[in-house]
Amino acid sequence: MTFSIRPATPADACHLPGVERSAAQVFRTVPELAWLAEGEVLPIEAHHACMEQHACWVAVDGHDRPLGFLSAERCGRDLHILEMSVARQVQGRGLGYRLLACAVAGAREHGLSGLTLTTFCTVAWNAPFYRKAGFHIIAPSALEPHLAARLRQEAEAGFGPGTRCAMRRDVTG
Repeated sequence: MTFSIRPATPADACHLPGVERSAAQVFRTVPELAWLAEGEVLPIEAHHACMEQHACWVAVDGHDRPLGFLSAERCGRDLHILEMSVARQVQGRGLGYRLLACAVAGAREHGLSGLTLTTFCTVAWNAPFYRKAGFHIIAPSALEPHLAARLRQEAEAGFGPGTRCAMRRDVTG
């Protein structure tokens, strides 16, 4: 199967929640996180806002059907990844790395210096994946206010203490 990555369009937005739900099914393999398979997804309006900032990309198949996406927003000098998801049936084919490469290029194009995100510290397809893609964990004492606030919100939403972390990748090199 052939895939390509392109900027998302408003017509793609209605497909992205389904992609995210599909991607989340992998959490069923982690008993304490299985509930995420049925959890909330990023609202369509949030995807539209990311598109308006030219910060949303989709991985599509040969029929132009979205099977993955990365939605981000500008936060100060960085592009913050709100969500990156790849449909369960095509995970492990490099689409996540390709989506990240588009985000790096987009951040550079807009004169930003890095990518940030929050994620699970130990889940294999979270922090360890991003570490391989050039991200590093930000020490709690070095968190920018928006990242500290996101981690607090995630804790209030039920994520256990110390299970989530903020990460950053420099894109200026």
